[in-house]
Amino acid sequence: MAQDTHTSHSEQNESANYKNRLNSWAIARMLPDMKREIVARFRRRSDADGHMQLLLRVTPDANFMLVFDCQTEEAAA
Repeated sequence: MAQDTHTSHSEQNESANYKNRLNSWAIARMLPDMKREIVARFRRRSDADGHMQLLLRVTPDANFMLVFDCQTEEAAA
């Protein structure tokens, strides 16, 4: 008997949201006018620290910051 392996769009979104919540440590690149851009996300702080050290060696003129990004569910409008 064949199983249905298709997942609905909402199930895929829930899965993606859950996966994003697992990666709470983020490296942000600081931009002008107090803006920031998330460069990468990690599950562990030590992984984020190591990657940030690499980024600082490769692009010494850029400003990066390690942040704990506690993502919250936003209410649907």
